[in-house]
Amino acid sequence: WDNADFSRGVGTTFYQEFSTLNTAKPPFVRDVEAKVRRYMRSSYSAAWTLKITWEKAPVYASRSDTRKTITYQAILTTDGFRSYILMLYQDGGMQWDYTRLAATNVLIGYT
Repeated sequence: WDNADFSRGVGTTFYQEFSTLNTAKPPFVRDVEAKVRRYMRSSYSAAWTLKITWEKAPVYASRSDTRKTITYQAILTTDGFRSYILMLYQDGGMQWDYTRLAATNVLIGYT
């Protein structure tokens, strides 16, 4: 999530927290649980989930072109013992021209 530049008033970052330890779970949390169960092939019941969205994020040095933006999300979730993160990118939404970025070692993902 490097090189996003919100300093020119283009794009938005927002979050939504879901504390579901002893409450009914909204459809979003049930969907996250289903994804974790499918990907990890284990039982999972979320006690807490956080959804962070970067919407229409312009590339750093947005002076170059504020029309080329990306939208992506990070979903953090835990059952109190295990924690997971889902990183979601808008399909076809990567509008940044990585060949014009200051850094030449661009990588999407984590280690």
